[in-house]
Amino acid sequence: MDLVKPEFGLFFWQLVTIVILIFLLAKFAWKPILKGIKAREDNINESLNAAEDAKKEMISLQDKNQDMIKEARAERDQMLKEAQAARKRLLEEANTQAAEKASQIVAKAQETIEADKKAALAEIKSEVAQLSLQIAEKIIVANLKDDKSQQELVENMLKDVKLN
Repeated sequence: MDLVKPEFGLFFWQLVTIVILIFLLAKFAWKPILKGIKAREDNINESLNAAEDAKKEMISLQDKNQDMIKEARAERDQMLKEAQAARKRLLEEANTQAAEKASQIVAKAQETIEADKKAALAEIKSEVAQLSLQIAEKIIVANLKDDKSQQELVENMLKDVKLN
């Protein structure tokens, strides 16, 4: 039973060893360990603060992005409206120009038709006049073979002519 029962010397030396160990640990190990733990705690706190700041900045950036998206959409809508208005205006101008050009072409065509008609009528009149002269010549030659018929023709013509 001597093994289970500690003696005073053993107890004393164990106590001295523990005190020296605690003293050495406190002098050389506890301070660096506590300093490392404190540094790590500070680093973790800084990281948490940085993460919180980053989160706030991310929210701010998201808000800015949303605002920029809204502005871009509004700008796009405005550009689309302007493009549609320009397209409509260009179509109206093109239609107006086409209508004007068509009316000019129709007017020129009518003028050309009128000129061709007048030329054709003049040619027909000329032909009719030549044919009339030829027919009249033949009739007159046939009817005026004697003096009596010539005298009657002159008298009829004089009756038809009115003096102004």
